[in-house]
Amino acid sequence: MLYWGNANPGWLILMVSPLVAAILFHIYVPVWLVWVVGMGTIAWLTLPWRLFSTIAATAINLVSGKLGDFLWGLLKDYQKDRLILFLDPDKDPLGGGYHLIQSRIAIGAGELWGRGLHKGTQTQLNFIPEQHTDFIFSAIGEEWGFIGAMVVLVAFWLICLRLVIIAQNAKDDFGSLLAIGVLSMIIFQVIVNISMTIGLAPITGIPLPWISYGRTALLTNFVAIGLVESVANHRHRLKFTD
Repeated sequence: MLYWGNANPGWLILMVSPLVAAILFHIYVPVWLVWVVGMGTIAWLTLPWRLFSTIAATAINLVSGKLGDFLWGLLKDYQKDRLILFLDPDKDPLGGGYHLIQSRIAIGAGELWGRGLHKGTQTQLNFIPEQHTDFIFSAIGEEWGFIGAMVVLVAFWLICLRLVIIAQNAKDDFGSLLAIGVLSMIIFQVIVNISMTIGLAPITGIPLPWISYGRTALLTNFVAIGLVESVANHRHRLKFTD
């Protein structure tokens, strides 16, 4: 929403830079140092009070590396497992890694066309916990296969395209930002939910919009879409005359 509202892209990068710095510090220190220098350069080029801003941005990214250790210590064991086991679920195949292992087996078993509706072994034999909520995409992948999964993704893409068009044609900034906000919410849910079922992100309790079972999430997403459609109904329309 900030980007859509014409915020300076450099400011947006600086906003998330401490988190990136904390991650890079524990992955590869030379890359972390390059990142810190880069953030100082961006601060010099984009922020007022150049000298002060550059020193502040550099210092914050330097401190964030060690701050990550402190924040990691505040997490509970099961929260740490969620962040670690998606990289290697085989470390705890019957515990924290069980969900992801079964999910990947199910999606892989679907192959191109899937095993058919209600014919998936992983789903019908309940090997996948929470398959009606958080892991609904695993059931789609097994029973409908790659083609079915792509149909679902295309459907979400069309919804997102509709939201972008509404944002572009809204008659005021509030309506435009409202549409982009809903777009961001939907994209975030879709990416996180699907990524966690295939092992690209830690397992979280974020549902797949309009597909996962859940009254509150379903109602919230429908209300959000209704608000955006209200923006579309009140946009300026061209009047054609003879």
